[in-house]
Amino acid sequence: MRKLALFLAATAVTISAPAMAQSTGERILRGVLDRVLGPEQQQVEEEAELVTAEPSAMEAALNHERRAEDRVRDQYRHPAQTLDFFRIEPGMTVVDYMPAGGWYARVIIPYLGRSGTYIGLNPELHPELTGYWDMYRNASSRIPADARQWVGNDGARVFGLNTDDELDNWEGVADRVTIFREIHNMRRFGWFHDSMVAIRHLLKDDGLLGVVQHRARANAPISYVLGDHGYQREQDVVALMSAYGFELVERSQINANPSDPADWEIGPWQLPPGYNGAPEGSAERARRAEIGESDRMTLLFRKVQ
Repeated sequence: MRKLALFLAATAVTISAPAMAQSTGERILRGVLDRVLGPEQQQVEEEAELVTAEPSAMEAALNHERRAEDRVRDQYRHPAQTLDFFRIEPGMTVVDYMPAGGWYARVIIPYLGRSGTYIGLNPELHPELTGYWDMYRNASSRIPADARQWVGNDGARVFGLNTDDELDNWEGVADRVTIFREIHNMRRFGWFHDSMVAIRHLLKDDGLLGVVQHRARANAPISYVLGDHGYQREQDVVALMSAYGFELVERSQINANPSDPADWEIGPWQLPPGYNGAPEGSAERARRAEIGESDRMTLLFRKVQ
């Protein structure tokens, strides 16, 4: 063994020599490794090193500099684990319901890659909803334009749709649909029916729907979970999805937060990052920071006929 170590050290010196000597040294070293490890094992280890050296598509998406401000919320939202739980893979077609400011889009679009397709789906809005809500109008032009601001030209093809658009040409195109913290808005603004019908239309047979939603206590009063307070009871979300032809496949506690009492007077917006009603520098703000973001259910459903 000592002789082998000395021999390897000698060949290492040879490898650092000029080009011709380096080539000879490499051949000698390869011959030694073939005898010690076997050529197949050596190839496996070399390939493993190459795989380790290249970041995964998810790592590249999460660590990109454009997410510098987003990254602080990863500890609460667990994007890699959540998208993995939803069984989303590069190359898929994914519908992202109400992408808003693009927090998840900045992960999903690059992660899907050039062979993937990202579709942002927004609800039809009543004319009285203006201001903040204007970002959800004219999705066919707005979402692709927003995506270029979010991720440049990286990643998947991007399309935008509103639920009242003509969707016949989009029937059955989606492998996955995601709804991140929007069930309460779907209910309080009357979007739920039209949105779920559109989602069923877009999703392939046996396609999967992933839901993350602020979670109310199981015994929370009905008056608290109709939508205005943000929180929803998990059993109600499962029942609503069942009514629209989606069976529960699996639950996850990826985004659970047992420190959240889930009974805030206004809703989860009193927690980070909004801190509604807790001025900067106050003891109450510090208390809420310790709690973190809201407790959330993470559910996976399958479209059934």
